[in-house]
Amino acid sequence: MKIYNTLTRKIEDFIPREENKVKLYTCGPTVYHYAHIGNIRNYIGHDVFDKTLRYLGYDVTRAMNITDVGHLTSDSDSGEDKMEVARKREGKSSMEIAKFYTDAFFEDFAKVNCKMPEIVSPATDNIDEYIKIITKLLEDGYAYESGGNVYFDISKLENYYVLTNNQEDDLVVGARESVEEDNNKRNQADFALWFTTSKFENHELTWDSPWGVGYPGWHIECTGISIKYLGEYLDVHGGGVDNIFPHHTNEIAQSESYLGHPWCHYWFHNEHLLDETGKMSKSNGAILTVSLLEKNGYDPLGFRFMCLNSHYRKQLVFSYEALEQAISTLQKLKKKIASLGTDGVEDKNKFDFYKNRFIDEISNDLNTSNALTVMYDLLKDNEVNDKTKRDLIADFDQVFSLDLLKEEEKQIDDELEKEIAEKIKERLEAKKNKDFALADKIRDNLLAKGVKLVDTREGTTYELL
Repeated sequence: MKIYNTLTRKIEDFIPREENKVKLYTCGPTVYHYAHIGNIRNYIGHDVFDKTLRYLGYDVTRAMNITDVGHLTSDSDSGEDKMEVARKREGKSSMEIAKFYTDAFFEDFAKVNCKMPEIVSPATDNIDEYIKIITKLLEDGYAYESGGNVYFDISKLENYYVLTNNQEDDLVVGARESVEEDNNKRNQADFALWFTTSKFENHELTWDSPWGVGYPGWHIECTGISIKYLGEYLDVHGGGVDNIFPHHTNEIAQSESYLGHPWCHYWFHNEHLLDETGKMSKSNGAILTVSLLEKNGYDPLGFRFMCLNSHYRKQLVFSYEALEQAISTLQKLKKKIASLGTDGVEDKNKFDFYKNRFIDEISNDLNTSNALTVMYDLLKDNEVNDKTKRDLIADFDQVFSLDLLKEEEKQIDDELEKEIAEKIKERLEAKKNKDFALADKIRDNLLAKGVKLVDTREGTTYELL
């Protein structure tokens, strides 16, 4: 298998430390609000990587954190803790908020058929681990106390910016007006390992520590959780491209300083999902979630399919038109697969031919788009019997996770029935006004939701696809 490694900025052969065993750590959500579909694209990328490794025969153990403390509104140790912002916004306790949004996250996570990691650990469950690591970093001279807080001293490292190609990121103080200067720091690029009430007096979640009552910084949690559950060496660490600096940069600095040896060989990063105005974020207003898409009649697996048609290292622009096209294509694909027969004997030569083609594509830096093309070629191949096609599609769907062979229940609820009736009426009115573009758009929008309009002499009816 070959994978792009952010650390070396090139595609490399993937070779785990221990033969056939992979220790994979992926950054989880900060559960102060809903996860938008841009976040979910990131987790789909992690899921495809995880499932591809398993498909290829690796024994994978994956760990993921849940950030319920320590992530400030600025990634450079300024602003409020995001959980505190949510607590003030909603009038609930931090733990109530964390529970609610963690549950909401995993509901959307499941809707796009992402596999639950073997280990999921909230930051607040591992305070003793962080204190142990910070204590050693202080003892070894990599950290210092100042203003009641504990900071990591980046000047102690020769290659702090290794993950960013030795370029200082624009989040460093002075490069952006929105980043506040912290006078407690020796260097403004130093980062907090532990905050005390000297900096955040009214923080709800606090613990006793050798440096005073307080709470951990954001970066130390991933170091603590990964070392606690996966040991001193990681094979792969994954996240979004926005995690490269400062989060993953700081993880490398503190982890390798604490351990005294290289920590993680491969770094895996997903590119952003954009909307028409730019990067999706929770600060841009209404949050578009997978559950909201589903509530509005869009199949969540259509969103997964949309993501699979793009490479994880390329930015993907979201639009409803693109989603509707993806859903329509997926429905046609499933309909074609459903029409395949079940009798016959598997053709081993054909099976191996297409399986090897699939492996070649998915093993080439997770080229899901080309892997889907292999499946389309299979379906068009008249020399492959239906039994073999079904067996191969079931095999491929271990990675795709699109429920390609699942029989869909053709049901309709009262709300959808009412919507269909209204849209048929709107379409008829558009036709009377000779607004055929609008009429076609109404038809196509319904088709994307699995509703095919059928025009007859007696009027317009519909059928569920």
